Amino acid sequence: MRGGSDVGCFPTGRHYPGIAHLLTVRIVGLAEEWDGETTLDDLPMVCIDTETTGRDSALDRIVEIACVVWQRGEIVASHNWLCNPGMPIPKEAFDVHGISDDDVKDKPRFEDIAQDVLAALALGVPVAYNAEFDRAFVNAELGRAGFPPGTLPPACRKGVDWIDPLVWARELHKQEKGKSLGEVCSRLGIEINQAHRASDDAEAALRVLAAFAPDPRVPKTYAAFVQEQRRVGRLQDEERARWRGRS
Repeated sequence: MRGGSDVGCFPTGRHYPGIAHLLTVRIVGLAEEWDGETTLDDLPMVCIDTETTGRDSALDRIVEIACVVWQRGEIVASHNWLCNPGMPIPKEAFDVHGISDDDVKDKPRFEDIAQDVLAALALGVPVAYNAEFDRAFVNAELGRAGFPPGTLPPACRKGVDWIDPLVWARELHKQEKGKSLGEVCSRLGIEINQAHRASDDAEAALRVLAAFAPDPRVPKTYAAFVQEQRRVGRLQDEERARWRGRS
């Protein structure tokens, strides 16, 4: 099954002989390269992390990007690039990741490494902690580099969901105050060698996901996981909207 399954009845439970073979349930958000019934243990993943000049993907640029590949419970490859953003790195950004103008002045621009990044992104289902942020920056940079949608790996396709351990941290650690990657790692006993550097954060995010996976609330197959992440994420968005409305 690639994101779909045959069903033989309507929601009432009544079967309709002769048309069951025409009915399918389409699971949205899946990368077509992997079957929806693939278990998380067998699902290749590539965790993406970016360090940037700021928080606005329309204006700011990537200064570091990592793609860490995970298969069957272990890291099998780690790719990392420093990029010259073509603009000064503000002090506020430097204070977060510690990457200076001198560190990147002789590094390639993103468009010069884009093909290598795309090759790494094609190695698995996309993962990122707070995926909306990294996804926006990757897509913005690829757009500037002239790569059109539709010819890209799963991480860059509009219809493919990224696996986001932050959604699960908000659900499984909802009684805990801190949900940042560092705070969640501290509770789980996961060490980050150098926080706010792309490869280290990506590796830590994968280990957080692996720590969450045995929880009975976490589905064990790709399709079920994506659908539950969508449901939980939607509820979280609604809750945050209610809180904003009260403030």
